[in-house]
Amino acid sequence: MKSNSRWSELKKSMSPTIAELKFTVKRIRESPLSIMGMAIIMFFAAIAILAPILAPPVNENPYIMPHDGWKRVPKPPSPKHIFGTTSGQYDVFYGCIWGTRTAFYVGFEVVGISLLIGIVIGSLSGYYGGIVDEIMMRFTDIIYAFPGLILAMALVVAFGRSLESVLLALVLVSWPTYTRVIRGEVLKVKQTDYVEVAKAIGCSDFRIITRHILPNAIYPVLIMASLNIGSVVLTAAALSFLGLGAGESFADWGQLISNSRDYIMGTAANPLAYWHTWLIPGLFIFMFVLGWNLLGDAFRDILDPTIRRR
Repeated sequence: MKSNSRWSELKKSMSPTIAELKFTVKRIRESPLSIMGMAIIMFFAAIAILAPILAPPVNENPYIMPHDGWKRVPKPPSPKHIFGTTSGQYDVFYGCIWGTRTAFYVGFEVVGISLLIGIVIGSLSGYYGGIVDEIMMRFTDIIYAFPGLILAMALVVAFGRSLESVLLALVLVSWPTYTRVIRGEVLKVKQTDYVEVAKAIGCSDFRIITRHILPNAIYPVLIMASLNIGSVVLTAAALSFLGLGAGESFADWGQLISNSRDYIMGTAANPLAYWHTWLIPGLFIFMFVLGWNLLGDAFRDILDPTIRRR
C-alpha cells in the first residue's frame, strides 16, 4: 500500500512536467519549420561526431587541414579530393567536416559564456537597482555603443590572431545584449506578489533571484541565445575571411573561403572555374545558420508565455 501511495504521489508531482512535455512535443509537431531546423542541426551534429571517420586526421592536431602540395591555383573536385582544394592545396572536404566541429565549439562557447555573464550582471542590476544599476548599465551601454563587428575586429587585432582571440572578442561584444534583456525581465518579475511574499518571510536575495525571479525571467534570453548561435558562427566566419581568425591551415569554413579569395571570381573565360572554393563552404555556413534560426523560431513559439494553451 505504501508503494502504491508513493507512486501516486510521484505521478501527481510529475503531472505538470508531463503536461509541459506533451505541450512542447505538440508545438514542435505543429511546426514543419521547427522540424526542419532540428533535422538540419542533427545532420551537422552527426557530421561533427563522425568527423574522425568521415575525414581521418593526418596531423597530430586534427583541426589542421592536410594539403597536397603548395600550388596557389585551386584544383577542382576529383576522386582524390571530392570537394576539390583551395589555394595552397588545402582539402575542402576535410576543412568542411572538421569545420563543423569548429562551428559548434565557437557557437556554444561564445553564446554560453555571454549568456552567463548577461544573466549575472542583468539579474544584479535589475534586482538591486539604484547605484548598482546605474554603474552596471552605463558600462553596458559603453560596450553596446560600438558596432559589434568593428569592435570584435579591433579586439582580435589587439589580442593577436588565434581562435581563442576570436572567442574572447565575440564574448566581449555579445554579453550586453543578454544583460539588457534579462534586466528588463527581472524589473518586471521582481514586482510580482510572490517575490514580495518571499522577501516578507525572510528569503535571502540569492534565493529570491535564483528560485523565484530567474525561472520566470530567463525564457526570452534562452530564445535569443538559440537564435544567436547562428549569427555568432557567421561573424566568426567573417572574421576568418578577413584574415582575423585562426591560422591559415585551421579547419574553419570562413578560412576555407579566405584561402581562395583571389579565385572567387574565377577566370575571364570561366567565372565559375573555382566555384567549389566558395560555394561548398558557403553552403555549410548557410545551412548551419539556417538550422539554428529555424530552431530558434521553434523555441520562441514553444516558450512564449503569451501563447494560449488549450
